[in-house]
Amino acid sequence: MRLSSRSPEALRADARRNRERLLQAAREVVAEQGADASLEEIARRAGVGSATLHRHFESRHALLEEIFGERVQELCDEAAQLADRLAPGPALIAWLRAIVVHALTSRGLAAAIGEQPGPAGKKRSGSVRKSSAHATIVSAGQGLLSRAQASGEIDPDLAIADLLRLTYAIAVAVEPGVDPISKSEVLLQIVVNGIARNAERT
Repeated sequence: MRLSSRSPEALRADARRNRERLLQAAREVVAEQGADASLEEIARRAGVGSATLHRHFESRHALLEEIFGERVQELCDEAAQLADRLAPGPALIAWLRAIVVHALTSRGLAAAIGEQPGPAGKKRSGSVRKSSAHATIVSAGQGLLSRAQASGEIDPDLAIADLLRLTYAIAVAVEPGVDPISKSEVLLQIVVNGIARNAERT
């Protein structure tokens, strides 16, 4: 068997180029097809085989996290800025609105920052790493929620995970329609009315 004469440095450079090609192709295909974009099409556009894609990214979720890393950081930075500028309740609501808008302008983002499902749609224990996009968003949101609850403006029994699920669901529900941002505002207002501590209860 003939061994490759290429140096380890050359092989590493090839791997870096393949990774960058995969990320560029993934951004294009996900923008066209959303979070369920064909992994085979991504590999084809990148000019590599499916095995190469899976060597670089262990799952679809890992690939989405990599694509949307900058967007996730923007949302976390925005959470900190809103906490500095606004009262606790309005800061939380403004951040939820920002998540929906980001998700609607970046197809696939909601899936990237959501919980990673396990087999048959069930969440696996420990499936979301502390360094994942989901954990990062949860941490940013928890800070805003805790402040709003401490101020008495938001239901004290509300969990950040449930609130984020509702927010992601709004983005997914309105994405296929006409004028999704306006429609998302209507649905988000329903959520806001439901979580406000002083909202009327039936």
